Amino acid sequence: MIKLLKRLSIVATISMILVLIGGALVTKTGSGMGCGASWPLCEGTINAQLIIELSHRAVSGITGLVVLLLSVLAFKYVGHIREVKLLSFISLFFLVFQALIGAAAVLWSQSDFVLALHFGISLISFAAIFLLTLLIHEIDHKFDAESLTIDKGLRKHIYGLAIYILVVVYTGALVRHVDSSLACGSWPFCDNQNPFSFTMHFGQWVQMGHRIIAGIAFLWTIYLFFRIQNHYRHRRVMYYGWTVALALIIVQVLLGAFIIFTYANIVIALLHSLAITLYFGIVCYFVLLCSRSTLQKQK
Repeated sequence: MIKLLKRLSIVATISMILVLIGGALVTKTGSGMGCGASWPLCEGTINAQLIIELSHRAVSGITGLVVLLLSVLAFKYVGHIREVKLLSFISLFFLVFQALIGAAAVLWSQSDFVLALHFGISLISFAAIFLLTLLIHEIDHKFDAESLTIDKGLRKHIYGLAIYILVVVYTGALVRHVDSSLACGSWPFCDNQNPFSFTMHFGQWVQMGHRIIAGIAFLWTIYLFFRIQNHYRHRRVMYYGWTVALALIIVQVLLGAFIIFTYANIVIALLHSLAITLYFGIVCYFVLLCSRSTLQKQK
């Protein structure tokens, strides 16, 4: 049964990634109303937008069933692991929550500021499923993470960064929903010829706000990398894990720039969403390590 659980967790993780990428594709292509004002059924003439929206709904529905099965089996067979029950609940709850927000967006008109919450809620569900997968595959045992002790200062940084990334994700989703991906024609400034100009319209402010917020996350990740390198280089799970996180956020920043250079190429935009998804999953694993370290110190 554990072997089946391991396979199921991988399927659930990949499926959730497809849900996230599919949601980003729906937004980028303006396919949110591809099925008309109908949910869960689909109405309208068959076209690209209808196919994209209907496919996203189908993948989300299948993923929901897979996550439900994973949660039940994980609860039953590996529920003795401290975090499994909570992660099972979070993964299922936020997946259903994001589906309901998606339904509300179709049935009732929602503001862009509300719609931008959708990706972040899905991301929380993905992170819970990703952590479940790591626990089921016993990554902690393989990297001797159970004996790890993380200092209080670093724990605060990791907790803070995890919350902050949700803000980054929200602003990025808002950029898509207000259609301001190309509001600024230059990078890294909105106008490289006049970098300190404050005469910008709303879309440009949203775009630049996201760049600044994302830039802080980038610098924060670099700072933590050097801190971990100096104090935890001998702990493989810390050093290699944060190296992967650093690589992902570098890719994330570069893809953000290439969105401008390629005039919002859809493949680049989706890879941009994928990079932040994987990055957030890694950061959340460090949150889990921090929570365990706190318990060890209390003992």
